[in-house]
Amino acid sequence: MPPTQQSEDQEKLLEEASKEVKVQAFQMKRCLDKSKLMDGLKHASNMLGELRTSSLSPKSYYELYMQVCDEVRHLEQHLLDEYQKGNKVADLYELVQYAGNIAPRLYLLITVGMVYIKSSQHSRKDIMKDLVEMCRGVQHPLRGLFLRNYLLQNFLLQCTRNILPDIEQEKDAEVKTGTVEDSIDFFLLNFSEMNKLWVRMQHQGHTRDAEKREKERMELRILVGTNLVRLSQLETMDVNRYKKLVLPEILEQLVSCKDNIAQEYLMECIIQEYLMECIIQVFPDEFHLDTLGDFLKACADLNSRVNVKNIIIALIDRLAVFATRDDSSGIPDDLKLFDIFSEQIAVVIQARPDMPAEDIVALQVSLINLALKCYPDKVDYIDKVLETTTDIFHKLGLEHLSSQKPVAKELIRLLKIPLESYNDILVLLKLKHFGMVVEYLDYEGRRTIGKEIINNALDNGTLIPQQDQVDQILLLVAPLVQDQVDQPTEEDLEEFIEDQGLMGRFINLLEAETADQQYLILTAARKHFGNGGNKRIKYTLPPLIFTALRLAYRYKELAEEDDKWEKKCQKIFTFCHQTISALIKAELAELPLRLFLQGAVAAGQIAFENYETVAYEFMSQAFSLYEDEISDSKAQLAAITLIISTFEKTACFGEENHEPLRTQCALAASKLLKKPDQCRGVSVCSHLFWSGRTTESEGEEIRLGDRVVECLKKALRIAKQCMDPTVQVQLFVEILNRYLYFYEKGNDKINVQILNQLLEKIREDLPNLEENEETEQITKHYQNTLEHLRMKQEAGESEGPSYEGLTL
Repeated sequence: MPPTQQSEDQEKLLEEASKEVKVQAFQMKRCLDKSKLMDGLKHASNMLGELRTSSLSPKSYYELYMQVCDEVRHLEQHLLDEYQKGNKVADLYELVQYAGNIAPRLYLLITVGMVYIKSSQHSRKDIMKDLVEMCRGVQHPLRGLFLRNYLLQNFLLQCTRNILPDIEQEKDAEVKTGTVEDSIDFFLLNFSEMNKLWVRMQHQGHTRDAEKREKERMELRILVGTNLVRLSQLETMDVNRYKKLVLPEILEQLVSCKDNIAQEYLMECIIQEYLMECIIQVFPDEFHLDTLGDFLKACADLNSRVNVKNIIIALIDRLAVFATRDDSSGIPDDLKLFDIFSEQIAVVIQARPDMPAEDIVALQVSLINLALKCYPDKVDYIDKVLETTTDIFHKLGLEHLSSQKPVAKELIRLLKIPLESYNDILVLLKLKHFGMVVEYLDYEGRRTIGKEIINNALDNGTLIPQQDQVDQILLLVAPLVQDQVDQPTEEDLEEFIEDQGLMGRFINLLEAETADQQYLILTAARKHFGNGGNKRIKYTLPPLIFTALRLAYRYKELAEEDDKWEKKCQKIFTFCHQTISALIKAELAELPLRLFLQGAVAAGQIAFENYETVAYEFMSQAFSLYEDEISDSKAQLAAITLIISTFEKTACFGEENHEPLRTQCALAASKLLKKPDQCRGVSVCSHLFWSGRTTESEGEEIRLGDRVVECLKKALRIAKQCMDPTVQVQLFVEILNRYLYFYEKGNDKINVQILNQLLEKIREDLPNLEENEETEQITKHYQNTLEHLRMKQEAGESEGPSYEGLTL
């Protein structure tokens, strides 16, 4: 039958039953108002008779049940009023037992029985036992469950607490009011019967509706669990009673019923903590601690289809929270909580050879959480869990687990927990089996863990002070450092660059307490990163070189304490030279050129033994790279400009080395392919002959005015050779500004006559240019230059050389 038609049929059946309930309820109330009690009971019985139906689904039956219960309250209130007027209830309790049908009879008995107990405590123990036994008369699963729920709701939960026997001993031996143990027996018996009815729901009807029935059962599970909730609310319930009377009975019921849904849900009921202020907590944590062994042993005996993982995890998580709560007494010192769970989980896994690998790992995850919350200082507990996981995977023959599989996702979660809890990767290194567990993941999984480790170190600023720690970490994050056998042939370029960027940042955390130890760390890291392949080393080796240069500066600061500091600096620069050379072998040019220049600057500033020779070597290597490896014209101009700028800032060379280097710069600039590049390169060289420094000049500028003018004149000649008039004028303006710079710096080889000649040339050529954006920029540059000259003329000689005779 289509779902739509089934829904319509249910609505129709429910509507018909509801109409009959309203009619009978109206008649019942009218009779009660006229004090016709017997007629009222007859109509109440007819109304309750509607609950005998087997046609309604659990959802529709529940709606009908709630409607009937609302109407029955009028009868209950009437009987209480009669009792207060002095009428006897005992005779009525006997009378309603003659109702024709059993379901209405039992509903009436429960209603009258509650009033009877309120009117007299003498017989409450017997009435409790009588009612729970008589409810066995309804064996239809759905009707029986709701009948017993009515017993709980109306007879127990609506009553005040002192209605139920909740005392340890009877005050009067002659008055059998009952004790807390009578209440426990009542709840356990009702629980047992409701559980049986609930289980039987699965076995009624056609097999094709099995899934539907299972869903309906899950909707009704709260009815069974209510017994346990109410049982836990008994004030005189203590650990001993829970251990001796309650838990064994419940566990026996669960294990013997052989129903996986019942077992799983009801075991969770015992341990779960209900929402604050909405659902009352079931059993206290102290009870669970005292009965932990029995509870876990029962887990191993459950139906093989029961998801034991969820049950054990719920208990572990709850006890872990209990241990860290401010208002709790904590875990007793004599209770080896971790050992108990560890042993019992092993028993459960052994008893269930078909348990999914992801469930096994999930149990280990929960065990690690317990260890971290209850025993935060016991790192060996964490390692024990990892060792157990390794042994289990080895027995299962698992390796290179795909990161998309559930077991791999659980394993990654397991590995992240100690990392995120300690926030210190040095603590992670104490876990001997951490790396072994990581190896069970595929490339993507190992890469994910590697990124987590590096990000954690960066976020927390964890410094790595020892060589062996560097080795351990870089082996742990190997997928980020070196090519792997199982890595994909094509990787996402953006992700790859991001990963290598992380490793580059991580190198800054390699910081030892002593300078000598720092050098050992750098050499260890160099071995790992040097094997990273050509794609990686351009991201990882440069930070290593800068870290090494920082170490050289550090040795200089220790010069008074360490008489071998100069030899150690020499060793560091050898290390840097070899490392930069590795980048050249990887067919890189611009990056190693920049690093050689940086090394030359550092060598000059540190000024150790043979520093000039080292700086010259680094500069010459930069020139070699420029000449041999850089062919693009734009890159050549940028490179030679950088070489010239770097060389200008160095002051470590004697004239013997300085002269060939500056000459080589000028020669290289004049050999650039394009004329505009030649012009700009040669004009930049002019600064070498003015602001360059040598050891002979003792740090002062050499100021070779005639050589400066030679460079500028050569730049002018090259500019005139350019065919494009726009480019030509642009170069003239740039050269004019260089003339002005040196004139204002005091170069006596430059005079106003030279400036006038260049200004005249620009004035002649500028108006002939085509009007476009480029011409506009050149004109603006020229106008700004003229504005500068006017200001200088107005200021006179007080602010620099005289511009008298300059024609603007």
